[in-house]
Amino acid sequence: MTTFSDLGLAESLLRALRLQNYTIPTPIQAQSIPILMEGADLLGIAQTGTGKTAAFALPILHRLQANRVFAAPRCAQVLVLAPTRELAAQIAESFRNYGKYMGASVACIVGGVSFGPQIKAMARGVDVLVATPGRLLDHMQSGHVKLDQTTYVVLDEADHMLDLGFVLPVRKIMSKAPKTRQTLLFSATMPKEIASLAEEFLNKPQRVSVTPVATTAERVEQRVILCDAGAKGAILAEMLASPDFARTIVFTRTKRGADRVSKSLDAAGISSVAIHGNKSQGQRQNALDAFKNGRARVLVATDIAARGIDVSGVSHVVNFELPDVPESYVHRIGRTARAGKEGEAISLVENAERPLLRAIERLTRQEIPAQDKRSDAERDRVGPPPGARQNRRGGRPQSHGGHASQGGKPAHGAGAGAGARKPGGGAQPARDGQAQKRRFRSSSPRHAGAGA
Repeated sequence: MTTFSDLGLAESLLRALRLQNYTIPTPIQAQSIPILMEGADLLGIAQTGTGKTAAFALPILHRLQANRVFAAPRCAQVLVLAPTRELAAQIAESFRNYGKYMGASVACIVGGVSFGPQIKAMARGVDVLVATPGRLLDHMQSGHVKLDQTTYVVLDEADHMLDLGFVLPVRKIMSKAPKTRQTLLFSATMPKEIASLAEEFLNKPQRVSVTPVATTAERVEQRVILCDAGAKGAILAEMLASPDFARTIVFTRTKRGADRVSKSLDAAGISSVAIHGNKSQGQRQNALDAFKNGRARVLVATDIAARGIDVSGVSHVVNFELPDVPESYVHRIGRTARAGKEGEAISLVENAERPLLRAIERLTRQEIPAQDKRSDAERDRVGPPPGARQNRRGGRPQSHGGHASQGGKPAHGAGAGAGARKPGGGAQPARDGQAQKRRFRSSSPRHAGAGA
């Protein structure tokens, strides 16, 4: 079995890894680190939670230490671009932890906070700069950041940057980076737009793929609860009242919906915090801190938290509303069952969301076990769910256990609903307005800074 010591990393890095009890590299780390230490460009396909931050941070820090050069004022030797503030902050913290014993200097530039401290942080130059595209472009245009000495560029969560409309800012940033550089691009999925970006930015890259495209985490037990739209709030509150839901992330489609759900949980005596794009960076960080340290048992979030938020011990993910983009489901439920642990993902699905559920099942190539908790009136109006069979005792339709659509093998989590709790009904409205639409508007300057 390969260990980090076998990969030839500098002793200062191994010491930092031992401090965090890291000894065995994950598959993406074991495959990527040797390639990157040789200086090759890399195209990596990996979901969040696979350890890809260490996969690029460790070899980059190793090469920096082997060829120690201090950056000039307002310059950075390493640039990492991330789609969201939270992911950028997390990556910066990882670089600080891994580079602790080599004295690596790290700066993080994101929107939602004042420019002053960021300008000051870059004044003397840094080894590593982690940034969101919109705010970085602001600093570059004002002359406070230069990429003249940048020899390593990492594009992390490239598919999410596309979704947020960051293509134009990324292209502008990359045009200012030196032609002679090592470039890494990581993405959880590989749509044709990502393949085009890889061809544009990378030079004869080697490719590493550790998970099939759009597969769900293996240790996540999934199930669906079919319910009336107005009953979602009561079902959620009853579920979260159970001590089994020790640390839960609840996803909504809209910002207003996140606030509404959080307020209803607080009214039910369940401590929660909300996080979404309308919150300031300070509010978002305070919410995350409260969730991480246990002051809030529930984090209610839009898809801003579907990627890059690494909180240990998340026992459950609840989709209060299914996402419009099926890939977001994979990222949402990937917030649980991390670092070798198990977790559960539950989706509350009303009739209007059934097409979204079918799209998710097509994407993930599995049928998710369903539990029918609809009212008699709704069931009579809509009819049984697809694939349902009659219950011999009660005559009410129930979903059969899910089965994979390929190879005849049971899908992961099949039959998960058999021993599920049966939360009560209710009639608390919880509709959340218009759904957000996926964006690939690369030329729209209005979207270029969104979420930065």
